[in-house]
Amino acid sequence: MSQSLNELVDSWLRTDQNQSTRSEIMTLREKGDTQELERRLKTRIEFGTAGLRGRMEAGWARMNDLIVIQTSQGLCQYVLNQVKDAASRGVVIGHDHRCNSEKWAELTAAAFLERGVKVYLYRGLVHTPLVPFGVKRLNAACGVMITASHNPKDDNGYKVYWENAVQIIAPHDKGISDSIQANLTPKVWSVHQIHSSPSCLDVTEAIKDEYFSAIEALKHPHYTLSQKPLVFVNTSMHGVGHPFVLRALRSYGIEITPVKEQMLPDPAFPTVPFPNPEEKGALDLAIQHARDCGADYVLAQDPDSDRCDEFLPFAAFGLLLSNRFSACQVESSTGRVIAFTGDQLGTIFAAHVFQAYRDAGKPLSRLAMVASTVSSKMIEAIAEKEGFKFVECLTGEPLPYDICFKYIGNTALDLSAEGFDVPFGYEEAIGYMFGSEIRDKDGVAGSVMFAQLAELLHAEGKTVYAYLEELYRRYGYFKVPISMVLFRWHERIVTIPQTSNSYYVCRDPQIIDKIFARLRNYSGQKSDQKPDYPRNIAGVKITRVIDLTTGYDSGNLPSFQPSLPLSSGHMIQFRGEDRAEGTSVVLTVRTSGTEPKIKYYLEGHGKDSDVVEPLLTRAVSELSDTWMQAQVYHLEQP
Repeated sequence: MSQSLNELVDSWLRTDQNQSTRSEIMTLREKGDTQELERRLKTRIEFGTAGLRGRMEAGWARMNDLIVIQTSQGLCQYVLNQVKDAASRGVVIGHDHRCNSEKWAELTAAAFLERGVKVYLYRGLVHTPLVPFGVKRLNAACGVMITASHNPKDDNGYKVYWENAVQIIAPHDKGISDSIQANLTPKVWSVHQIHSSPSCLDVTEAIKDEYFSAIEALKHPHYTLSQKPLVFVNTSMHGVGHPFVLRALRSYGIEITPVKEQMLPDPAFPTVPFPNPEEKGALDLAIQHARDCGADYVLAQDPDSDRCDEFLPFAAFGLLLSNRFSACQVESSTGRVIAFTGDQLGTIFAAHVFQAYRDAGKPLSRLAMVASTVSSKMIEAIAEKEGFKFVECLTGEPLPYDICFKYIGNTALDLSAEGFDVPFGYEEAIGYMFGSEIRDKDGVAGSVMFAQLAELLHAEGKTVYAYLEELYRRYGYFKVPISMVLFRWHERIVTIPQTSNSYYVCRDPQIIDKIFARLRNYSGQKSDQKPDYPRNIAGVKITRVIDLTTGYDSGNLPSFQPSLPLSSGHMIQFRGEDRAEGTSVVLTVRTSGTEPKIKYYLEGHGKDSDVVEPLLTRAVSELSDTWMQAQVYHLEQP
């Protein structure tokens, strides 16, 4: 073992007071497992705008007691330095059901109490949106949620909300990271005294009551339960969502039938290999239960219930494909299943929110909505036609999708400060924000809003898919490439369309750079004054290029500067139009900061669906063969 590695091991053993994690490192040293020791100790888990998330093990690169204490000490000092009256305003702390979550929430509380900061520590399990909700209602200085969302069972995380009740953004991420490095010596290890501290307050039930009142306030003014209410099955994926969804839907008069095997919190997630409803087989129990009881819809939330999905029924059967918000409709006569994409649901929700706003007699000049830049442009088209404001913002990359809402939430706050009402925002990765009380995605609110809309449409004799078709006819068809997946239901095969906004796998960063360099000098005629991007795709003329890496927007004259912030990775958006055919395309290609992937998002728009779909097929083929040169560079595709 090298001297430097020995020093790292000794440093860990001097600092860590948890006997279990100390034993892990000692055992690895005794076995001479230098590779594993290097993985655990050579680098430190990075604090970013997503906070922390990683495997629960000993080591500087993992999630454990020591890392949580050091992170909490650094965060506390940074907040005291940055936020006025932080000590008296306090911190809101919550946790989910994962292994170590309760203890780490208590260690976080202990670190803040040690510095004289008031602590609002939720008692029991809560879903993630209750933390930012509490930060806003209590005017707290910050919030911390201990959760790893839908990650595998061996992971856990540390999510931070700023005083504005939105996930942190730059420069706070770097500031907190630097503060952690300056506060590494543990000041607390015991949590025995925190609950008896007069500065550790229990406001759990009061905040829950206020949260559910806010959910009930989202009720449509014309909402009434139909004479023959729809039947909803719900699975919470062994997470914390069931009691929150149950209470929220009951305030709308809607009852749910739980999938009992997945209803209670269980950190082992025994019925699913990964607690993510998008994973293959994750919804088998829910589907079977819906079949057995003849349900109309299945709702599902990911374990921390900040996202959700739904499906529609046989004659209204729906399945929610979970930690994101997707939906399917099955036609009883044909057995055909129609799966809604995240973008389609975003459109459905946006149109529903717009119509309710308009019908309430509110001025549309004050209405604004937000979506990530890789989401569908259909809301943009609705906004242009109906006269309200639409703003797009960056995705969460180069960090995980989970933090896309840091941009959506902060953009919504900026618009509110300008005098706009911002009742809705979404990301195509199936996260949805409703109302002004929580500027973050909320799977409970999403489940309620979907169920409410389904009931409103059911009373009119409509399905959600029929409603979407009405929107297409009014605003044009916005479609993404579709692949068909076979699914067996009641001993018959049905087809489920799934979106294939997709990616290419490339493990060589130099090849990725070469591909994007070629896109910026496509015909080899680039000059300092004139970029040289592709001019056509699938026969459609490229009319605008927005390069968020180099800072170029061909449509923003005379500066040619993009309105969106620059991306730390490669990211180029192409917009094309064929006026003769009445069609247009939007294609975004970008790199992933967490995976060896080039991702693409492709959407077509036109008045005729039969024209748009073959256009997308041709565009995917040209993107792969010509733009990406997938065969030349041996790019892998899913």
